[in-house]
Amino acid sequence: MRRMILAAVLAAAAAMGLNAIQASDQKTGDDTANFFNGKNFEGFEGLLDEYWSVKDGAIVGKTNGLKFNTFLCSKKQYGDFELQFKVKMIGGNSGIQIRSKIHDPKKFAVTGPQCDMGGPYWGSLYGENFGGMMKLADAKLVGKVLKEKEFNDYYILAVGKKITIKLNGETTVDDEFAKAPDMGIIAFQLHAGGPMEVTFKDIRFTDLSKSDKASGRR
Repeated sequence: MRRMILAAVLAAAAAMGLNAIQASDQKTGDDTANFFNGKNFEGFEGLLDEYWSVKDGAIVGKTNGLKFNTFLCSKKQYGDFELQFKVKMIGGNSGIQIRSKIHDPKKFAVTGPQCDMGGPYWGSLYGENFGGMMKLADAKLVGKVLKEKEFNDYYILAVGKKITIKLNGETTVDDEFAKAPDMGIIAFQLHAGGPMEVTFKDIRFTDLSKSDKASGRR
């Protein structure tokens, strides 16, 4: 009898633990699989056959030289969100467009704010066809934390008009931008110029707009 009671207690405890884990997952709202499934480009569009591939769960962009900027673009639009990943570049310049729009569907060129990567622009917020530099990251800070030709941790948080960027754990942008659109696509960049390769791995994404709607915000 005691064994039966003990077994029942353990089963109840296990169920409570599982429910707690599930509740925690729902609270954090990890939407990575819906954003990028790690297998193919379902939910994305761009010059896929020419420049983009999925390797070992990572997004890889590679070119032998381009005369124009081109982007791997989400088909879905997002408002508030949190995006983090590791990125490594060999040559060139890249970035992540947020709340943007496609203005040239043949080249998949876009307009909107860009969380920048490469050269002196790492960790900055740039307006791609959107007025130029919006917030230049501190060069000394970037020089201190950046790991050239290695993977770097990159973090983006967009809530309302406030945009936060972190490079290897250090905040490089944390301001409100009145001109920032409320909604738009997210897009990965290959920059015009010489040969380059960029890899985005360990991508984690949370759509915060869902919790905003649930709480009545926005």
